[in-house]
Amino acid sequence: MKKLNILKYDSWLSPHEWDLEYRMSLLQKTKSRLLGESGKLLDFANGHHYYGFHETKTGWVYREWSPNAEAMSLVGDFNDWREGNFELKKLEHGNWELEVQGELPIGSRIKVRVRANGQTFDRIPAYIQYAVQNKETKQFEGVIYRSTYKMKNVSPRLMEAPLIYETHIGISTEEYRINSYKEFTRDVLPRIKEEGYNIIQLMAIMEHPLYASFGYQVSNFYAASSRFGTPDDLKELIDTAHGLGLLVLLDVVHSHAVKNVGEGLNLFDGSEYQYFHAGEKGEHPAWNTKLFNYGKDEVLHFLLSNLKFWQEEYLFDGFRFDGVTSMLYHHHGLGTSFDSYNKYFSMDTDVEAVTYLQLANELVREVNPNAITIAEDMSAMPGMAMPISDGGIGFDYRLSMGVPDYWIKQLKEKSDDELNLHELWHELTTRRPHEKNIGYAESHDQALVGDKTLMFWLADAEMYTKMDIHSQSLVIDRAIAFHKLIRLITFSLAGEGYLNFMGNEFGHPEWLDFPRVENHDSYQHARRQWSLADNPELKFQYLLAFDKDMLLLEKTCHFMDEGNNFLEQKWIQQEEKLLAYQKGNLLFVFNFHSTNERFLELYYDLEQTPELLIDTDNGKYGGFGPRNHFEYDKTEKKLKIKLAPRTAFVFKV
Repeated sequence: MKKLNILKYDSWLSPHEWDLEYRMSLLQKTKSRLLGESGKLLDFANGHHYYGFHETKTGWVYREWSPNAEAMSLVGDFNDWREGNFELKKLEHGNWELEVQGELPIGSRIKVRVRANGQTFDRIPAYIQYAVQNKETKQFEGVIYRSTYKMKNVSPRLMEAPLIYETHIGISTEEYRINSYKEFTRDVLPRIKEEGYNIIQLMAIMEHPLYASFGYQVSNFYAASSRFGTPDDLKELIDTAHGLGLLVLLDVVHSHAVKNVGEGLNLFDGSEYQYFHAGEKGEHPAWNTKLFNYGKDEVLHFLLSNLKFWQEEYLFDGFRFDGVTSMLYHHHGLGTSFDSYNKYFSMDTDVEAVTYLQLANELVREVNPNAITIAEDMSAMPGMAMPISDGGIGFDYRLSMGVPDYWIKQLKEKSDDELNLHELWHELTTRRPHEKNIGYAESHDQALVGDKTLMFWLADAEMYTKMDIHSQSLVIDRAIAFHKLIRLITFSLAGEGYLNFMGNEFGHPEWLDFPRVENHDSYQHARRQWSLADNPELKFQYLLAFDKDMLLLEKTCHFMDEGNNFLEQKWIQQEEKLLAYQKGNLLFVFNFHSTNERFLELYYDLEQTPELLIDTDNGKYGGFGPRNHFEYDKTEKKLKIKLAPRTAFVFKV
């Protein structure tokens, strides 16, 4: 058997060759079982075309997989929620079917009434595409929906590294309420485009009963959240984004499901093992949610069809898979430090989940060869972002999850003078060979209540009183300067792509907290204050201006996707807090010292003086320039640089 490329790329994996071969063998066995000898995942993942509600020439047909059920009937406001002539017929393999002659009113509220284990209970159809909350009972109900929106634009082709704007529809308004798909389309999409991002990542789209869960406790996997509008409103959002040249990723949650009975999949047919593991194995000990059984063919069918559905129905351009670490290990990564390769290949590893993720990545590419997949995995599983053919799991990118943790620890526990440039360099540049990363300084995780954004760690209470342009504050000066350096060095070193959570680009104040009992259902911290960045009297504008020009570096020079193959460290001096490196055709020079200006000379054989692209001390970024200076001596082939404290240069060389 030919040796897997992953073993050639990383010699530390040699003792685990059997484990890697076993994973590949399990993948092939699973595909053979599901598809036969020549079938395709594209033809297998069609659950949404069979189950759920489908219009026919004479009415509707509704199908459900419910193997433990003894009887099933459709109830809703169209029949006063009473059982009658809408009983489903039992088919083979646990399937049930109802053919409705005539019109089933569009907009009807519906549930399926199940009799099992001597009891009768109502459930929302598993493949429902629209569910709304009953204002009286506060419970969600399925809705018969007919989409009429026709997509006008095709997905754009990504011609540069992914620059991802992580978004949440509900909190994207400045008002004290939940925002809508339509308002996001009108107000926020143009802002994202103008700032220079090329991808939006939509969070909390799959329906979830608890708004405060941030969308991570899903109940209805095929339903676009009705809190923000209708499915057609979401289609219009994605279509408009495509027209602006923006790709759209779905933050997909296949790592667990909400525990609610009656609103999701839990105990759907009266059994705990229909979609999930039975007993303790099916319970997430930290999240209080249900865990899928990835070794069950029907579960694979449901989840894979779900991915294809979002691609087909809404034209999503790919997925950011949430909670991958939880999927990969039976202990879900809880209390585990992944300090040994043995921990990736032990009995604690859920190889069935690995197989599912490989299948998912293969399917997504079959639907759309240009689709993008990103893994949220804090364990650094080898091969996560490596092709399946090489022995990997098949994602395009993994998130550089250690980087934001590094920055929070630096700001929380150390002084600026204790910043260790050697450690910083190692953190930002060390990653698995032949695997691409999405770098980021902070995401929504760092903004959640109980933590602070980077800007709030830097500025704290003075954000409330000293962010107007006429105020003088050493705290704010330091915060703005350091915020720019953190973002610039992370942007340039931490990955082959970059991610930002909405509002953080201009230093959005405070934390993120959804309305809940503990905060008296307040929307104070569940909104985005765009006016802060737009106000010419406030300093937030400086950080926004810097973010735009920083992104422009990739758009004009295309240096990020080259990875570290074109990275060369030119200078590092810990005591003086000086760091210089070239990546692609860009030279980055940093002075991280808190009080002293620094001088350095770099040998460069250039035909002409390098072009200065960014001086972080520029006044339009909230700096105090012109303080920095450089000159190029062609005779001595030297680039001579002077940098003020907490400033940086970026040159094109």
